[in-house]
Amino acid sequence: MDKNTDTVERVKQWCQNTMIEHLGIEITEAGPDFLCGRMPVDQRTHQPMGLLHGGASVVLAESLASMGAALQVDLTKKACVGLEINANHLRGISTGWVYGKATPLHVGRSTQVWETKITNEAGDLICISRMTVAVIDKK
Repeated sequence: MDKNTDTVERVKQWCQNTMIEHLGIEITEAGPDFLCGRMPVDQRTHQPMGLLHGGASVVLAESLASMGAALQVDLTKKACVGLEINANHLRGISTGWVYGKATPLHVGRSTQVWETKITNEAGDLICISRMTVAVIDKK
């Protein structure tokens, strides 16, 4: 297995028995400075009007950003926890898949800032999010 495949498989293990798995989010690709995934737009992720729920988009964005942040640190000594997240919902979608790509804007010793762009199958921007992550010592 190449490093990318090893990383994707490791991150998939982190997702087991979590909200990520419940919503059908799949990790699709990883690199040294990004993490990608996709999420179905179906009854699990709809709001009452039949569109993708903004909160589901935030779950995808936070999941990719926080796991991407965790890949940047020594997890035997450090943990990454969310401090703040924001999201702008730019376009509605009612079926299919959305695709997220999280990339770091800043990777520091005590904080990281990640941007996640979520697109539809045609590549149109659905949501953009920015998340600040605290890097803390494990107890």
